[in-house]
Amino acid sequence: MFDFIRSHQRLMQFLLLVLIVPSFALIGVSGYNTYVSGDHDLVKVGRSAITQQEFDNARSSRLRQLEQSNPEGFDPDIMDDPEVRRGLLDSLINQRVVAVTASQERFNVSDAALRRSISAMPELQVEGQFSPERYNEVLAQAGLTTRDFEQGQRTELALARVLEPVTATASLPSTVRDHLGKALTDKRSVSTLSFRAADYTDDVTVSDDEIQEWFNEHRDALQVPEYANIDYLLLDEETVMDGLPDVADDELRDYYEQNRSAFTDDARVNLSHIQINVEAGATQAQRDEAQERATELHEQVQKDPSSFAEVAREHSEDAGTARDGGELGWIRQGSWPASLDKAVFALEKGQISDVIDGPGGYHVFLANDVEEEEVEPFEDVRDQVAEEVRHQLGAERFADIATRLTSLVYDHADSLDPVAQALSLDVRSAKGIGRERLLDQAELDEGDDAAADSPDAEVLDDARVRRAVYSSQVLKEGQNSGVIEISPDTMIAVNVRSHHEAAYPELDRVADQIQDILVQEKAQHEAIKQGQKALADRQDNNEDSDDDLLEQLDDSVTVSRIDPQGMNKQAVDAALALGRDQLPAWTGVESDDGFTILYVTDADHNEPDAELLNNLSSDLARMWGQSEEQAVLEAMRKQAKVELLPEAETAINSSDRDD
Repeated sequence: MFDFIRSHQRLMQFLLLVLIVPSFALIGVSGYNTYVSGDHDLVKVGRSAITQQEFDNARSSRLRQLEQSNPEGFDPDIMDDPEVRRGLLDSLINQRVVAVTASQERFNVSDAALRRSISAMPELQVEGQFSPERYNEVLAQAGLTTRDFEQGQRTELALARVLEPVTATASLPSTVRDHLGKALTDKRSVSTLSFRAADYTDDVTVSDDEIQEWFNEHRDALQVPEYANIDYLLLDEETVMDGLPDVADDELRDYYEQNRSAFTDDARVNLSHIQINVEAGATQAQRDEAQERATELHEQVQKDPSSFAEVAREHSEDAGTARDGGELGWIRQGSWPASLDKAVFALEKGQISDVIDGPGGYHVFLANDVEEEEVEPFEDVRDQVAEEVRHQLGAERFADIATRLTSLVYDHADSLDPVAQALSLDVRSAKGIGRERLLDQAELDEGDDAAADSPDAEVLDDARVRRAVYSSQVLKEGQNSGVIEISPDTMIAVNVRSHHEAAYPELDRVADQIQDILVQEKAQHEAIKQGQKALADRQDNNEDSDDDLLEQLDDSVTVSRIDPQGMNKQAVDAALALGRDQLPAWTGVESDDGFTILYVTDADHNEPDAELLNNLSSDLARMWGQSEEQAVLEAMRKQAKVELLPEAETAINSSDRDD
């Protein structure tokens, strides 16, 4: 057979050509490539299409962005949410529609506009000015050529010109702004009387039949989500420090001596000076002249040290200190050049130095005050030394255990017990690790150890931990997870002890919970009923000045939408809905905890300040522009004949777990 093929290669090539070419004729070369790669169109945009591969690439890119912007961990399952996926696909459609429009309308950007845009980028500037050196450095770091970068920027600017004029020209009508300003600053004087549900709970009874009925109607809401019970090893600073032995005094003293400078306050001197400047490049004659002037001033202040500040003000050429009598303030030993440092720290309090050749010219120094070097005795800093030594030992121990932990969780893949024994750590347990959250104790009904109540709850609820728990390796194969680094000083490894599918609870487990709900509902209903009755009685007898309802009201407060004085939105809206000509008036609103009667007595209004109006105008103009941009995009999508194919819904409703 193979000999026949080798000896009749031309014939075989002809047969293959006859068999393959018709398939290209039927589906096209691009269709054939799509068939082979598994890619397919999701959305038609004019003559182009958004493919499954583009959608997957955009999803991966978005996941990378989320990971970079949330270094402490995020839940990648967020991209399994159909609404998130729909939003991602919508953004791809909008980008394509804009690109198609820019191409059809031949939008372009001039060289001058491109230069202005690039030179305005802060990352390409040094001290607020465009830097060619910085430009080349940034491009080199990104692995881009000047040509590729500028072409990319030109394309982005061209695309921006499609919608930019829409948002840039949006403006808020002044009448709208004024009405909104008035609505925000309108005031009402309001007294209230609250009928709270909590005041009626003791009078409420709930029957077993009512509990059963509620259970039947709301069974789905009571479903306990899927969860896992786990064992885990936690390595953190507290764990490491607790296991450290006491440090002997000899070791503490050795550390103290080795780090003596850390417990030493350097000597320092408070100085004033007189300076005679010597310009850079001065001749020897000019230097001699400056030194002579400095010597004359030195002799003058030596005769009368009390005149130092006055002489400095009049003759010192250091403009920054002359006006303050030459004061330099406190100088710490070792902070100046060695020759200058040696000279000034040889001075005693009140002593004047010789003329010293130093930075900028010749100097005459006065030591206003002197503080000698002071070393804190070991006994005074022993606790501090012990703490520093313990933290140093703790850091070394943490690094050692972390390295061994990473290896041991794989060496003993099916249990954390041998790992814990080898590292002298405790295996901890927690129940109720759900895919999306930690379950609380009431949902579990399994005794103690609910993860949500654990001191480690924040770590256990980290998306990276939950993701590891539900990985195939840990959940299905029963193996240890790898070491999960929550932060540089917190690591965890987990092992699933048991797994529970989502389930409906029995009535007896949730009866108390249902009773609490029904009591609250009935108490809320009764509070509203009593509040509405009291309000109706008052409104029916509005002229009855003896009505004791007035005496039960709280003190009057003046509220507005920008200053509600702690009053909830429903109450503020109800008060402001009453016009000036209706006051005084009674009204009422339901709230989350009952019913509130409002007695509105007065109306007032302040003119909104200019800053409020300006901020309001800019914020609303931006929102207005965004709305107009969306409207234009919708029109462009219709013009581009955007068509969502059936495969689009499949992509939106699928998930990474399905892949």
